[in-house]
Amino acid sequence: MLFGEQECMSFNSHVGKRQARLLHCRPMNFLARTWVGEWLTGLGRIAVMSRDAVMSLLTFKVTWKDLLYQIYFIGIKSQSVVLVTGAFTGMVLTAQTYFQFHKVKMDTATLAVVGVSMCSELGPVLTALMVAGRVGAAIAAEIGTMRVTEQIDALRTLATHPVDYLVVPRLMAAQIALPLLTIESIVLGIASGYVVGVYLLGIDPTYLWFNMLKYTGNIDLEIGLVKSFVYGGIIALVGCYKGMTCGMGAEGVGKATTEAVVYSSIAILITNFFLTLVLQRVALMLL
Repeated sequence: MLFGEQECMSFNSHVGKRQARLLHCRPMNFLARTWVGEWLTGLGRIAVMSRDAVMSLLTFKVTWKDLLYQIYFIGIKSQSVVLVTGAFTGMVLTAQTYFQFHKVKMDTATLAVVGVSMCSELGPVLTALMVAGRVGAAIAAEIGTMRVTEQIDALRTLATHPVDYLVVPRLMAAQIALPLLTIESIVLGIASGYVVGVYLLGIDPTYLWFNMLKYTGNIDLEIGLVKSFVYGGIIALVGCYKGMTCGMGAEGVGKATTEAVVYSSIAILITNFFLTLVLQRVALMLL
């Protein structure tokens, strides 16, 4: 009887060790301890930083000099990229729409499609992606360099909250500049599409412009501006977060810069889908 109990205990111990090894070797357990855990931790940190930034905005803890400089850096210095992108997007969209509409004799409806697309989708999304590539990388690199050289620790020593001094001016500037840049992109995209349609494709200018005004409503422009406001917040928050949590050394700053561009671009594209569904539902309820 005693020998049987010892065999049972040995067998149970062997089975327990085998199950433990299986649990530790499972790919899902490995992902949970690495990628998923890091992703959830990062999501929690950026949520806390967003909360601190909102609280700082509500208490008006804003350095106005830094805010004006960031508006200049994000808005004015990004105009060339945004304007070129908007112009050639409007041109190619006009050409492709005309080639398809010409088959069914709907040439004069070409600019209407361009107007709606530029106002509600292509204008805000492409503008945000261009700004994310330029400004998001710059924000992450600048703040990351400050972290590596311990300037952020010096701010805390001087009783200055890094969120108040670094995050809030960039967040406000991005949310002010992105809608303005989006308007410029939309206007130039529609204007360039009109020039291509009239002077290169030979569409009647009167009906082309009339149909654009008829089918492009104020609600399309309002949807685009709401999207651009949200995208500005995404670009600033992701760039600041990656800069403030980057690794030490030049390699850490470079990795943070790359991740800021990639993550903000992916977040913009994912957010665009859900914003489109929600804002279109709201627009239908208001009309």
